[in-house]
Amino acid sequence: MADNELPMNLREDNVSEETKKLISSLPKDKDCRGKLCKYQGCWYYYNTLQAVISFQNNFQPQDTDIILASSPKSGTTWLKALTVALLERSKHDPMNHPLLSDNPHGIVPFLENNLYLKSSTPDLTKYSSSSSSRRVFATHMPLHTLKEGLKGSPCKIVFMCRNAKDALISLWYFRCKYQKLEMTRGILESMFESLCSGVSFYGPIWDHVLSYWRGSLEDPSHVLFMKYEEMKEEPCVHLKRLAEFLGCPFTEEEEESRAVNKILQLCSLRSLSDLEINRTGKTSNGVDYKFYFRKGEVGDSKNHLTPEMESKIDMIIEEKLKGSGLSL
Repeated sequence: MADNELPMNLREDNVSEETKKLISSLPKDKDCRGKLCKYQGCWYYYNTLQAVISFQNNFQPQDTDIILASSPKSGTTWLKALTVALLERSKHDPMNHPLLSDNPHGIVPFLENNLYLKSSTPDLTKYSSSSSSRRVFATHMPLHTLKEGLKGSPCKIVFMCRNAKDALISLWYFRCKYQKLEMTRGILESMFESLCSGVSFYGPIWDHVLSYWRGSLEDPSHVLFMKYEEMKEEPCVHLKRLAEFLGCPFTEEEEESRAVNKILQLCSLRSLSDLEINRTGKTSNGVDYKFYFRKGEVGDSKNHLTPEMESKIDMIIEEKLKGSGLSL
């Protein structure tokens, strides 16, 4: 495949001479998709690294900003939808809600995989919530790298993590679909080995998750740590927890009118995936919105990974998280 046919984040055509010099000094490796370099403890494709550096150098945070962080394929679409629904609730006619006419990824852009991937100085004005004037962005960067671009801002950061095995399977499906690849065991096994070695896009996953876990313990008023599995098990409890953290708690009147349940219904996988925009639309990077919706189930990895593969991931994650107080 020619370089200009690759997804933009996999290419190397947007890298400045300064960043090329930096890359020459960094640890380098590769996965099944392309060349990687390790910056501030995290592995990136070269164009994505350029975007990360552009973000760190040029982003001008506002105190009211909200940053939605996650590892890839860890409930990001759901978190974006829920946050939009919380901020926009009771501001729109039910038939005219933003989520009915745009995908969560269209409303909440990624900083490094969208905005700064395309420009070192993107126009961010249109990303304010129309009713709350709070800007909402997303990222897969680890917390220490993200904070370098936030420049001490007291903005809110929400992190969603997910079981590494389920995230791996979700990523396998997603990558094969949007890159139009046959879903082979060979690709899955290559991604499995990358995960286990830690040499994967935004990996090692354990360091990524731990950065936000420790951040949430050190500064719980500004960093909220959420687990996808807990959200699935008790969605009402954790949606209200998210609303409290963002400073927009549900009123007694809203709870009596079942506003919590209405938001959960609006943001459910079934509801969102049935919408015309999500069946036929594409991201600004050309990825079909429908690829962001699959099963969303907890434990689906057992249908794809061998017991040996599951055991190996479990052992590595348990070892890497030992002593942190976190279990996944």
